[in-house]
Amino acid sequence: MKRLAMLMTAILLLVGILSACGPSDKSTSSGSSNASSKNNDGKISEPKPDKLVVWEDKDKDNALKPAIKSFEEKYGIKIEYKTLPMADKMRERLRLDGPAGKGPDVFTVPHDQIGQLVVQGLMRPLDVPSSVTDTFTDSSIQAQTYKGKLYGLPKAVETPIFIYNKKLMDKAPATFDELYQFSKAFTKGGKYGFLFLGDNYYFAHAYMSGFGGYVFKNNNGTLDIKDLGLNNDGAVQGAEWIAKWYKEGLFPKGIVGTNGGSTLDGLFTEGKVASKMDGPWSFEGMKKAGIDYGVAPLPKLPNGEYPKTFIGVKGWHVSAYSKSPQWATKLVEWLTNAENSKIRFEKSGEIPPVKALLKDPIIADNEGAKAVFVQAERGEPMPNIPEMSQVWEPMANALQLIVTGKQGAKPALDNAVKTIETNITQLNAK
Repeated sequence: MKRLAMLMTAILLLVGILSACGPSDKSTSSGSSNASSKNNDGKISEPKPDKLVVWEDKDKDNALKPAIKSFEEKYGIKIEYKTLPMADKMRERLRLDGPAGKGPDVFTVPHDQIGQLVVQGLMRPLDVPSSVTDTFTDSSIQAQTYKGKLYGLPKAVETPIFIYNKKLMDKAPATFDELYQFSKAFTKGGKYGFLFLGDNYYFAHAYMSGFGGYVFKNNNGTLDIKDLGLNNDGAVQGAEWIAKWYKEGLFPKGIVGTNGGSTLDGLFTEGKVASKMDGPWSFEGMKKAGIDYGVAPLPKLPNGEYPKTFIGVKGWHVSAYSKSPQWATKLVEWLTNAENSKIRFEKSGEIPPVKALLKDPIIADNEGAKAVFVQAERGEPMPNIPEMSQVWEPMANALQLIVTGKQGAKPALDNAVKTIETNITQLNAK
């Protein structure tokens, strides 16, 4: 399951964080002017390389090839590429191959890995004009920013949305109050009106944040690790709202723990669930199962706010070990421009956070893509700082206690925050 893999990746985010160091004259954490990829006049000053090397996500090379071809034709630089599993293998190989001179010039990773790679000295900040960054949604650029510096340009965005079985539900509801009433009437005989993984903080965050909770306080783009909002009044209210669905029998008991995702998927593809909160990664499975499904942004919460889902942004980045960082940056700009982003969507289905494409029929007329695009604008980037790795497990434990009725929301979240604070202190003391 992709979401479970995402959770485990986040939990293990800091493994090996101090085991590698970047080149001493290219420190990506110092913010020195040496890290700039262009002169002040915006022109490239370094010699043109014979080739650049790109590491792409596994099975996504068909979406990369057209951009490579056009870049080679325009600039006369040969582009070689290798595909690797992005979530884990890419990061590990960067740590080993970069210092050895066998790594890429340009690579792709999920944005929540940026903090770790910066600390390890494996990623170079980008110096690109505002005319480039302005083409992307604000949230996607925020996701690519760490400690005030831009480390990548957005390639694709994903976030949970509302998915419904058109045979069981005529249209997406406008509010969760409507959905709750529908579920009360529909849920019987092994069928359910609405499901989501309420004990998985990746999904639960949308509701806890929608009611006023937060992970780390965002102070003008900087996340304050000493200000946790996971047990404030809004977070508690959100957790209690989630628990209501379990306590009233609107969710089956199996939607808890590591098997919750497979249980939910099985029920939905069997036609026993009218709607669910899930991500675009589930589209292919539903198509194969023959489900006639609809997609929409998540409905409004009872407080009139929209759920603030975590958004994930895959980006293109420049290796700190690239010998041609200016040309590598030029390639990143090329790969993410509107034309190549549109081609990528056509080839891979990955949704580019390029503002101009929202009005393009390719997105505007695609129900799933448009829903993800709109929901992503209502959401917030998953924190990309290393300390986020300490959040997932304590929050999962707390939410399981809450939704199973073993502990109240306030004490469970208080204990989770204490554990997170202790873990972060120990992490930063190393």
